[in-house]
Formats: sequence, C-alpha cells, structure tokens
Amino acid sequence: MMMAGMKVHYLQHVPFEDPAIILSWAISNVHTLSATRFFSREALPPIDDFDLLIIMGGPMNVYDYDKYPWLREEKKFIEQAISSNKKVMGICLGAQLIADVLGAQVRKNREPEIGWFPVNLLDVAESKTLFKDIPETITAFHWHGDTFDIPQGAQRIAENEACENQTFIYGNNVIGFQFHLESTPQSIEKLIINCPDDLVKAKFVHSARRILEDSGEYAPICNNYVKNILDEFIK
Repeated sequence: MMMAGMKVHYLQHVPFEDPAIILSWAISNVHTLSATRFFSREALPPIDDFDLLIIMGGPMNVYDYDKYPWLREEKKFIEQAISSNKKVMGICLGAQLIADVLGAQVRKNREPEIGWFPVNLLDVAESKTLFKDIPETITAFHWHGDTFDIPQGAQRIAENEACENQTFIYGNNVIGFQFHLESTPQSIEKLIINCPDDLVKAKFVHSARRILEDSGEYAPICNNYVKNILDEFIK
C-alpha cells in the first residue's frame, strides 16, 4: 500500500532545473513538498524532516567546489540521508552526486548525450517492482556530458549506446537515473534557453528543434513512467 502524505524534499541546483512533473505527482498525492534551492542559498533541513529526498540535475560537475562550495555540504547531507535509510532518488547530476557519495567515480562520458534517445532495461530490472510497468526499451530525455561508475554494492539497471551506465539501484532505498523521466516540454525549453552552448554537433546531440518536436510525443509517456516508479518507490 502506498504511503499517503509523505514528506518530500528536493535539492535544486539552478533555477531552470526543477522537479517538473514530480511536483504535480506530489501535489496530486497530497504529499508535503519542501526544497533547498542552493542558488538562493537556502538551508538544508534536518534529516528527520522528510521521507523522500529527490536530487535534481544541473550544469555543474560534482567536483566544482570552487564555483559551488555548497557541493561539499550537499554531499554530506546525501550521505546522511542514505545512512538514515531515507528514500533517495537522484536525477542526472543528482545520480552522479549519489554515485560519488557511495565511492564511485564520476567522469566525462565518451560522448555528450542530449536529446531523446532509447534506454534499454537490463534483465535484472525484471525482478524490481519499480519497473513493473516500464517496457524493456524506452525513449527518454538526456542532457549530460558526464557519467558515473556503478557504486560497489549497487545494481546496474539500464544502458544505451551513448552511455553504459544509465540507472542503478542501491539497497532498497536509493535509485539514480542518468536520464530525465520528469522533464516536460516546458522544462526542456528552459534547458535549451539556458544551456544553448551544450547543443554542439555530435553523434548523440540533437538540435533544439528536434528536441522540442520530440518532447510532445515522448514527455507525457516518460512522465507516466516516473509517476509509476515513484508510487512503487515509496510503498
């Protein structure tokens, strides 16, 4: 049975990468929402103040301490949340931060990956109720130049041609996604406006026009996937 009225806290690194459809999911399920917006110098809450922690994406690297000194504090907070057995979900940079906290390497991917690309679930995903309503191959939204190694003790769940490590699960309470299931056409448009220099000519980088055209088709499907995963995750 899904827990009603959970306390959901999210960490947001830049103004233009918010939880998108996850906000609607939380509101429709009458979950309490709170946030730490590092770009506004907001304080982190006590660990006991939330049940589910969601760590959003951002253009920075997990080691950019000079530009973003709060990264050190954020990592300690994530580590504390995991050790306190809170539910923790990381998306893109968020997944990289979790991987780093768990001792795995975060590094440049061999290619940047930006746009709508297929992601393949591995056989191990079949044993995870989180993915019971997710097909073997989905088309998901990507916007990253870095990647993570799989932390020791975690299970690799998904891959694709551009990036070997797309998803991992650690224990029963931690999941990291390199890609974005939460993105809406509106949130994707914000990324395009704020990070236009990322749209270089490369094998796995789509044009802004193509990204926006594909968003209308794929975003609603992915939004349903992340809602289903979250429903299972908090049971």
